[in-house]
Amino acid sequence: MTLFTVSSRELENRGHTVELILPMYDCMRYDHIWGLHDAYRDLWVPWYGSAIHCSVLCGWVHGRLCFFIQPHSRDNFFNRGYYYGADDDDMRFVFFSKAALEFLNVSNKRPDVIHCHDWQTGLIPVLLFEIYKWNGMANQRVMYTIHNFKHQGIAGGSALQGSGLNNESYYFDYDRLQDNFNPFALNLMKGGIVYANYVTTVSPHHAWEAHHGNEGYGLGHTLHLHQDKFSGILNGIDYTIWNPEVDRYIPHSYTKDDLTGKAKNKKALRERLLLRDDPEKPLICFIGRLDEQKGVHLVHHAIYHALYRDAQFVLLGSATESKINSWFWHEKNFLSENPDVHLELGFNEELSHLIYAGADMIIVPSNFEPCGLTQMIGLKYGTVPIVRGVGGLIDTVFDRDYDETHPPEKRNGYVFYQTDNQALESAMDRAIGLWRYDSEAFEQLAIQGMEYDYSWNHPGAAYVELYERIRHK
Repeated sequence: MTLFTVSSRELENRGHTVELILPMYDCMRYDHIWGLHDAYRDLWVPWYGSAIHCSVLCGWVHGRLCFFIQPHSRDNFFNRGYYYGADDDDMRFVFFSKAALEFLNVSNKRPDVIHCHDWQTGLIPVLLFEIYKWNGMANQRVMYTIHNFKHQGIAGGSALQGSGLNNESYYFDYDRLQDNFNPFALNLMKGGIVYANYVTTVSPHHAWEAHHGNEGYGLGHTLHLHQDKFSGILNGIDYTIWNPEVDRYIPHSYTKDDLTGKAKNKKALRERLLLRDDPEKPLICFIGRLDEQKGVHLVHHAIYHALYRDAQFVLLGSATESKINSWFWHEKNFLSENPDVHLELGFNEELSHLIYAGADMIIVPSNFEPCGLTQMIGLKYGTVPIVRGVGGLIDTVFDRDYDETHPPEKRNGYVFYQTDNQALESAMDRAIGLWRYDSEAFEQLAIQGMEYDYSWNHPGAAYVELYERIRHK
C-alpha cells in the first residue's frame, strides 16, 4: 500500500485526482487508516450467475483517499489473516477485479485511467474491454504495471465463469489469456498485458530483461508482440521519509555538505547493537528479505568476508522460507559473541533508518531485482551501495572504477555481475580498500550518491505523460 500511496501523492501534487481501491483485508494496518467510514453499503457484485453483497468503506491512508471492498460471503475472500498464499488466490483476486469495476460502474466513477498492478488485477482490463465498456465505461483506459513477473496468476476456466466471461474457447486462445506453455491454463498477467492500453515495469533495464532475457518467466514473446506499448519506469522513494536531513528515526541529521552527523549515527548504531566502537573498521549492512531473489547465499558469504577483511556487518531481514530462517538463526547464535557482527532477524522500520544512516556500505547481491529500493535509500544516506548488475540496480548504481557511461564525478557505488563468491568479494574488496586507504575519495563517492534524485519526481512525470498518451487513444 505504501508504494502506491507515495506515487499517488506525486500525481496529486501535479494536479491530478487519485483514488485507490483495495480489498479490505482483516490483517491491514488499520492504525494507518484515518476516518474509515461507509462509502457504499449495498454493492452487489455479479458472480456465478448470482451476486455477492459487498460493503465499500472509505478512509485516508497517508493522506490518500482509499476505498476498501468488503465482501459478505462464505468464501471469506479477504478474512484469512494474510494477503496472499491461499489455494484459491486466483478466485479471490478475480472477484476483487470484478468488484472494483462494478463499484466504479454503479457509483458512476469514471476515471480517465485505471492503473492496475501485478497479476492480482490482470483481469481488470479484460473485464473492462469485454463487459464494462458496453455498460457505460467505454472511455476508460488502463495502465498495467508489473512489479514481479515470477508470479503470474495461473487459473482455470472457473475463474472466467465466476466473472461473467463465459466464452471459454474465446479466452483460451494464445493471443488472449491462454498461458504460453500450458494450453489448459489461463494466465491473468498475460491477460493484463494483452488487454491494457499500456504496460510498464519498474525499471528500464528490467523491462529489457523481461522482454529479451529470462526475467519475463515465459512472457517474453507476449511482451514482444506488444512491445509498442511496453516500457520500464524506475520506481521512486519518498524523500519526506527517507532523507537524513529530516529523518525522525535517527539521532543526528546530516546533509551531503556536512557528514559529521553520519559519523555520530554510526557510533549510535554500534551502541544500540553492542558492536565494537573501532574507528579502523568500516561497517557494511544488508537490509531486506532473506530469500533466493535477494541472493541469500551471497548475503551469507558477505557476512564472513566482511569479518575476514576486518570490517563489521549488520543484517536486518526476515526469511521467507523455514530452511533459510533456520540457517540464519544458526549463524546468529554462532556469531552472538562476535563484537563485529549483528544479525537482526525480523523487520524493524525504526532500526532500518538508523542502519542506513550509520553504515558505510550496503550490499544488494540480488539474483534478480525489478527495481530495488534499498540501494536508492542507501545512496540518499551516503551509504555506498555494492550491488549485482541486474534490473533496477544497474539503472541506479554506477561503478566507481569501471562504469564507462558516466564520468567519474557521476559514479556512486560498486557493481559486480556474476553470482559466485569471488565476484562479490572483488566488489567488496574495492569498496573496503577505498574506505581504508583513501577516506577522502570514499567520502566523495558517498556525496556523489547523495546528489542523485531518485524521488518520485521523474517517474511521476513519466507516468503522467503516458496517461495523457493513452487517454486520447
